[in-house]
Amino acid sequence: MPVSPAMAEDLAAKVRELYEDAEYALLGHLTRALAEDIDSPRWAELKLAAVGNLREAVETIAEALQQDANGAIAEALIEAYGRGRQAAVAELGALDIGRELAARRALPNASAVDRLAASYAEDTRPLYQRITRAVVDTYRSVVARASASTLLGGLTRRQASQRALDQFSHRGVTGFVDSSGRSWELASYAEMAVRSVTARAAIEGHIDALAEIRVGLVIVSDAPLECPLCARWEGEILTLGPESGPHTIRAEHSVQPSQLLAPTRTVAVHVAGSLLEARAAGLFHPNCRHSLSAYLPGVTTRPPHHATPGTTYEDTQRQREIERHIRRWKRRQAVALDKQARRQAGVKVRAWQAVMRSHVAAHDDLRRKPAREQIGSAR
Repeated sequence: MPVSPAMAEDLAAKVRELYEDAEYALLGHLTRALAEDIDSPRWAELKLAAVGNLREAVETIAEALQQDANGAIAEALIEAYGRGRQAAVAELGALDIGRELAARRALPNASAVDRLAASYAEDTRPLYQRITRAVVDTYRSVVARASASTLLGGLTRRQASQRALDQFSHRGVTGFVDSSGRSWELASYAEMAVRSVTARAAIEGHIDALAEIRVGLVIVSDAPLECPLCARWEGEILTLGPESGPHTIRAEHSVQPSQLLAPTRTVAVHVAGSLLEARAAGLFHPNCRHSLSAYLPGVTTRPPHHATPGTTYEDTQRQREIERHIRRWKRRQAVALDKQARRQAGVKVRAWQAVMRSHVAAHDDLRRKPAREQIGSAR
């Protein structure tokens, strides 16, 4: 059974739900705090006096989120590592080396799991630092803009507040920007980080198991709708050792003659590079569809090509874009100050859902993923 990032997708989805629910709760706190006494002439004064209460509520949500997420990640990494190891047992189970591996009782590599957990904590630490500041800053900004608009006679306080809340919900709770300058929603960034570390855990569990039985080569699958980062590695053989770059080796055939004095059979194997090199170049990025299998010289064949006529990688990215539009308008619903604003946002949600249905129907190799269109299960 090959190992791939998809093996840990369900684990990442569970953690994403924690962030979606937290984001929904934050939007709700912000909206209710601003809506209270909105028709009072002392509204601005009351809102500024209540900043401390909002900050305390947001900090409570952020702290609970961090604690729950870190606990869920620790469990997910152990599970992902174990799945990767079991994948090696499953794919080699019919061979002597596979039976040897199955007979071993191995605990997850504690140092590898701890290292990945620390990596996740480091990647997501900026999220928790930003949550409270982002919500409180937005609260202050809405109060200031609504007060100014009312004084200038351009908009009512409710209209000005709604406009500012719409802008905030459009970019998401944190408006987080990573080191490469890409903007992320709170739940999307967290899920990306989770997918990355759980995929690494599954792959490390797999290659650690292969190393135990001295299998030093692996082969990459040919996945449909591959991205440019992965295309060069499709169907290629990689070494688990340090040797990088394309090279050819002479390896022992995995099936040797049974005669006592028969010469050892060998085969030439072209190796595209090392697994470490391929991963550094982008293979197994978050959402990668490729998998990795043990390569047994003389036995393993290259994977078949999966044609996807009428559907391209760009079509998958268009689907991700439509999902983002649906989530944005659902956040608009969550911050609506009245029924009219909520109804208008709902119209947009349904319009983009119709666009999604048409897009998926037009491409046979696309599947709709309703979970990616949600902003949280809390109601």
